[in-house]
Amino acid sequence: MIYQYDLENIISKEHYLRKVQAVVDFGKISRKYIELKTIVGRQGYGLEVGIKCLFLQFSYNLSDRGLEERLRYDMAFRWFCGISLDAQTPDHTFFARIRKTLGTKRIGQVFKNILQKSEEKRIVSNVFTFVDASAIKSKEATWDQRDKAVHEGEEKLNNSNVSKYSADKDARFGCKGKNKFWYGHKRHASVDMKSGMIKKIAVTPANVTDQEGLKHVCPKEGMVFADKSYCVKKAQKTLKANGCHSGAIVKNNMKAKNKDKDRWISKVRAPFEGTFSKMDRRARYRGIAKMQMQAFLEAIVFNVKRLIAINAPPLFAGA
Repeated sequence: MIYQYDLENIISKEHYLRKVQAVVDFGKISRKYIELKTIVGRQGYGLEVGIKCLFLQFSYNLSDRGLEERLRYDMAFRWFCGISLDAQTPDHTFFARIRKTLGTKRIGQVFKNILQKSEEKRIVSNVFTFVDASAIKSKEATWDQRDKAVHEGEEKLNNSNVSKYSADKDARFGCKGKNKFWYGHKRHASVDMKSGMIKKIAVTPANVTDQEGLKHVCPKEGMVFADKSYCVKKAQKTLKANGCHSGAIVKNNMKAKNKDKDRWISKVRAPFEGTFSKMDRRARYRGIAKMQMQAFLEAIVFNVKRLIAINAPPLFAGA
């Protein structure tokens, strides 16, 4: 006897991917890139399947080969991507082709499209914004690079010469506080304090300071809540130029220090400081462009989870 299974009836009504499907229509998003249809279509899968695969990869923190295996055996993954039980699933090379075909710019547009729809539904506002930065560590073997640099006559390995020895030419040594050092990049983000969704995200080399990176993620209005890194002159100038009011905690040695106000700011900021804990602290790729792609994909997953958590309506209904 041959049994036929309908994935629609097998997957639980409460499954996370059903909730994703209900709030975000990746099919409508993919149709914005009709010019890519022939490029992706000749592989036997559509662009929509490719975008959904990338979403799954970053939702479940999978490698390309891990995603290949999960797609093959996980019925919920098949259902989400529209791949029947008797159909062949993509191999790991398909995901690399999709990333290359879409590129950082288009994946950034997917991120902005979801955010724009959220603004139209009045889920996101521009009144209060949380801003911060976090480390992304490169996979580089810096001890080997140091030994090579010293062998070639360098006094030491530092940001002035590391690009000569590193496979990632854009990575740098970074420092946060007095004791936290790492090699790689830095992720800057601004978060809407109404919805908890990421509004802007940017990746820089690790040696770019928080105040310098603010220009990439600063909102155009409202009050910005931030830590002491943003109370300095350069960050304050950026806030003023963008029409924002500063909610940065002031350093203890500054005359403008108001301990009561700063304690209040700390309490207001506290619920949003865990934003980066949901994101990968290691670099998947090399180079600023690919790391920016990683940041966009992480932010897309994060924002969709926030939409589900706040019971947001379907973003693309009637679109």
